[in-house]
Amino acid sequence: MKKLLKFTPILLLLVILSSCSSVKVAADYDRESNFDDYKTFAFFKPGIDKAEINDIDKRRILRAIEAELLAKGYTKSENPDMLVSIFTKSNQRVDVYNNAWGNGAWGWGGYGGWGWRSGWNNNQVSVSTQGVLFIDILNSKKKELIWQGSGTGNLEVKNTDKKDARIKEFVSEMFMLFPPEVK
Repeated sequence: MKKLLKFTPILLLLVILSSCSSVKVAADYDRESNFDDYKTFAFFKPGIDKAEINDIDKRRILRAIEAELLAKGYTKSENPDMLVSIFTKSNQRVDVYNNAWGNGAWGWGGYGGWGWRSGWNNNQVSVSTQGVLFIDILNSKKKELIWQGSGTGNLEVKNTDKKDARIKEFVSEMFMLFPPEVK
C-alpha cells in the first residue's frame, strides 16, 4: 500500500500530461439536412481565405480534410453538393501544477544540519497555445451551414513532421463525427 501511495502523484502527473496532449472534438449539425443526399464536395475559397493562419498550415489542413472526405467515399467536384470552409481561433493556456509532496520528515539538511525538514514543494507553470480548428460544411445550393466540427488542443509544434501529424489528428478526430448519425 505504501508503494502505491508513493507512486500515486507520479501517475496523476502522467495522466494530466497525457490529457493535455489530446484533441477535444465536438460537432453540431442541422437536423433537417439529409446527409445521404450529399455525395460531392469542394472547398469554399472565400471562407478559407479569411482563416487567420499561415498558408502552409492552411494547405496542411485542406489536404487532411480532402483525404478524410475521399476516404469516406465523397468525391471532389466542380459542381459540389457541399462546400467546406475552415476558421481558427487560439488562446494562451496557463497551467499551474502544485506538487507538494508530504508534510516533512526528520533528516539531514546539508548546511542546516540534522532536524525537521519541510516537505518538497515544487510549483510548475506551463504556458501553451490552445487552438481551435473549426470545419464548416455548407449546403452548396443554399450556402447554409449543415455541419460544424471543432477540435481543440495544443498547437505549438516546432517540428514540421509532428505539426503535419498533429493537424491530421485534429481533422481525423473531427471527421469521426461526420456524417452525423441521425436518429
